[in-house]
Amino acid sequence: SSLPPGLNFAKTEEDICAKWAADNTFKTQDKLSLERGDEEFTFYDGPPFATGLPHYGHILAGTIKDVVTRYAVMTGKHVERRAGWDCHGLPVEYEIDQKLNITHRDQVLEMGIDKYNETCRSIVTRYTKEWERSVNRL
Repeated sequence: SSLPPGLNFAKTEEDICAKWAADNTFKTQDKLSLERGDEEFTFYDGPPFATGLPHYGHILAGTIKDVVTRYAVMTGKHVERRAGWDCHGLPVEYEIDQKLNITHRDQVLEMGIDKYNETCRSIVTRYTKEWERSVNRL
């Protein structure tokens, strides 16, 4: 079979994503899986870094990982999908240190650990919308 000549792949993708969002497709799939008592399939995937935007490497790896979990669902397993962020200190702290010109531990202590940690927390959700958009498109 051939594809329609006027098929707009980008528009079709947007339409499918909108339908899945409107129908709560993944939540419904979860609910039905739990009602059936499907065996649980656990797949640990490291979450994205909180300090950067999605790029090709994330999308490629995410696509491969998505295939694994979708296959598990299609073969009768329950897969809980839970988003999270990799907020371990180093990338976040590095960015804050650069922003505030912090070069030594004493500067952090002078600022106050509570204030430093709050400053770090303030950037963690900066790219949430971009990540959600990219992950949902996978």
